[in-house]
Amino acid sequence: MSLSDLPGPVPDPAVVRANTTTALAEPVQRVRSLWVTGVVLVNLGINAAFFGPLQVLLGQQAAHFDDGQKEAILALVTGCGAAVSMVANPLFGAFSDRTTSKYGRRVPWVLMGAILGAVALVALAGAPNVAVMTVLWCLVQAGANGMYAAITAAVPDRVPVAQRGTVGGLAAMGQTVGILVGAVIAAVVAGNFGLGYWLCAAALLAGVVLYLFKSDDEPLAAQDRPPFRIGAFLRGFWVSPKRFPDFSWAWLTRLLVSTGNHMVTLYLLFFLSDAVHLKETEGIDPAFGVLILTGLYAVAVIITSVLGGRLSDRMGKRKPLVIASSAIIAVASLILAFAPTWIGALAGAIVLGIGFGAYLAVDFALITQVLPTALDRGKDLGVINIANSLPQVIAPSIAFPFVAYWGGYVSLYIAAAVIGLLGAVFVVKIKSVA
Repeated sequence: MSLSDLPGPVPDPAVVRANTTTALAEPVQRVRSLWVTGVVLVNLGINAAFFGPLQVLLGQQAAHFDDGQKEAILALVTGCGAAVSMVANPLFGAFSDRTTSKYGRRVPWVLMGAILGAVALVALAGAPNVAVMTVLWCLVQAGANGMYAAITAAVPDRVPVAQRGTVGGLAAMGQTVGILVGAVIAAVVAGNFGLGYWLCAAALLAGVVLYLFKSDDEPLAAQDRPPFRIGAFLRGFWVSPKRFPDFSWAWLTRLLVSTGNHMVTLYLLFFLSDAVHLKETEGIDPAFGVLILTGLYAVAVIITSVLGGRLSDRMGKRKPLVIASSAIIAVASLILAFAPTWIGALAGAIVLGIGFGAYLAVDFALITQVLPTALDRGKDLGVINIANSLPQVIAPSIAFPFVAYWGGYVSLYIAAAVIGLLGAVFVVKIKSVA
């Protein structure tokens, strides 16, 4: 790596020599099962490292520092981490776009991100105060988002359009299994969040091994990398809605659906303890309740992500399935709003999984079809992924006053449903994809 590997200007698509270099060519050969497995495992490791802390460990650590302010501490830590991820994802995606390593464009960033994330998780286990906890979680976010930017860009690099729904569904399956692994880790450590962080770090590192050896990542030729100019570099992160309207609508719909979904899951641990009163009514520890709900959610996501992705490829259509799945996600929010019971939570988790599994698979395939240029796949998908990260910043700010002042969890989940439904509505604005 050198300064010449830094992101450069966005070139005119007319002069991108996509037909003269394998790294920039539109893929036409179907990818092998071993390659897909490597991508799935990377996604699994990333999400175990993300969601074990997000669902339980960070909340337990926040309560350890100050039980009376646990919601505010959790909002602070997750909000700062999400702010870092919004920068890290497109930035590292742009770095990977321009990397000319003999190992390919994506592999170096998957490896470096895994190392950074794992080291920060281990250090997080011994954080002495909220400030250090916040900084270390930001480093976890930086490392994991560097990995995610690279592995996400590897899909349009290698997978033909007709196979992307299927691969997107399998990647979503890996993400979901990772969420489940994170929840299992958080549950089995029985409140020992330090041990939980160690296990999450191990999962993160283990997830990258197969991909590192079987990536088939095509190196970028040095002559195909434009020169670095700081002004053009900064401007390159702005994707003009006027020039690329479908890309902009895809970004907005992802933002809205992700915001609604994050509002549902952010305070799940506290919802079970303070609204459902799970310990008192069912004799179930709330952390174990999160594990049960996550397991049901995971099964539903795994089924519908794989089936939805394949169905989308066979139909040759993306938008109808994205709209339908967004509406199902909103229904799950309403179930939680109007049935704040253990049975209601179980039903809500299943419905949320059904909707979100199909959404993850099909919306990802749709997004890869509206990317502006082949040279900037990593950067542009990083910009799209801001729509995944930004809700982690804005959702706590939206959710906290609902919980504390504006009607509690009922009003919170109604608001989440409305926001998610707006995402479904705006999908129809995308014109270049059926």
